[in-house]
Amino acid sequence: MNALQAISPIDGRYASKTKDLIPFFSEEALIKYRVKIEVEYFIALCEIPLPQLQEISSSIFPKLRAIYQNFTSIDAQAVKEIEKTTNHDVKAVEYFLKDKFEGLGLDTTKEFIHFGLTSQDINNTAVPLSLKDALDQVYLPEIENLLEKLKSLANNWKDIPLLAKTHGQPASPTRLGKEIAVFVTRIEEQLENLKNTPTAAKFGGATGNFNAHHVAYPQIDWKDFGTQFVEGLGMKHSYPTTQIEHYDYMAATFDALKRINTILIDLDRDIWTYISMDYFKQKIKKGEVGSSAMPHKVNPIDFENSEGNLGVANALFEHLAAKLPISRLQRDLTDSTVLRTIGMPLGHTLIAFKSTLKGLNKLLLNENKLNEDLENNWAVVAEAIQTILRRENYKNPYEALKGLTRTNEKINAKSIADFIETLDVSEEVKTELKAITPQNYTGI
Repeated sequence: MNALQAISPIDGRYASKTKDLIPFFSEEALIKYRVKIEVEYFIALCEIPLPQLQEISSSIFPKLRAIYQNFTSIDAQAVKEIEKTTNHDVKAVEYFLKDKFEGLGLDTTKEFIHFGLTSQDINNTAVPLSLKDALDQVYLPEIENLLEKLKSLANNWKDIPLLAKTHGQPASPTRLGKEIAVFVTRIEEQLENLKNTPTAAKFGGATGNFNAHHVAYPQIDWKDFGTQFVEGLGMKHSYPTTQIEHYDYMAATFDALKRINTILIDLDRDIWTYISMDYFKQKIKKGEVGSSAMPHKVNPIDFENSEGNLGVANALFEHLAAKLPISRLQRDLTDSTVLRTIGMPLGHTLIAFKSTLKGLNKLLLNENKLNEDLENNWAVVAEAIQTILRRENYKNPYEALKGLTRTNEKINAKSIADFIETLDVSEEVKTELKAITPQNYTGI
């Protein structure tokens, strides 16, 4: 298959933007993570040690770990070939490892691969671990790049006055940098929620009670063993469980990712609107076409691409968060097929991050237009004037300003100054009022 034959755009059109997720969410990656869990589990049994494994020297552990550390596409294909016979993906991994153990002279201990486990002990440890690694190694660096750009723009534009719009109408002026800083703060706060959400794994046998482990070695504290094993992988041990992880923390992770995406949709739409208002121009790349019919157009395509991909990602995150925590009785198989899709919303999210960043890097501030809109909306200083009049105990200040600003006549610097002259206040207060402009009435 080549990119032109891919059904999903994250593996086709946008493959170059999502390739960093391959080591975490591809079929090969899933097999590799399963191999890792099986190997680490066997090593943990040796470290107890189980009586039958006490003769195994720790010197063999690096060679065992090399099985997954040096895992190749050829190895993955070998597992898939075994699966054609077993018709069971996790069992195929077990048989693959038995062959590897024989090559290392561990023939007599190979039956302790997958000892006492069910498939979900492997899957429900491997998949959350792959998600954790993808977030740490790919997602967080990408969003940090985006945040750094937003922080830079917030700082660069911190003194740029901007006519605010509430309900689509001119409102008390603000500053462009502050409006960007709002998004920085929102994203950072939700990132903290994401980082503080544990990555949980189920590890407890066929129905979560370590039945097989306990019947074979009743003297061992298998609950403590399971907790130490999972925590050694950097995750939280879910206990008690049914046959499967209950996915509550994974659902919380998807909800957190969805909230961050929603904030970015809000950003994309605001920047898109500012572009349509001519507050921003866009850098033009030589040879690029904005419209097939209208040569003059430079469309805000990066923000539109981002918004579209974030929407797709959020639809998938919402389904994952709603579906995964639900399983009939001790388990059904619906989670298995759904888990295979968790790379898709991360892929669309990654595409969106890159598009938003690309769009932000193309923005050119059009200060003349921002100032023009401020000059055309002197009525917005009415709030400032009536507030100072309240301070001075002026009679009915709100009503006085309302009468001025709701006429059909053009409100400008002169009409405001003329109005101030009619007020029964001191010359000092009049001077204070006349100093207020749409450009400087921007708060703290």
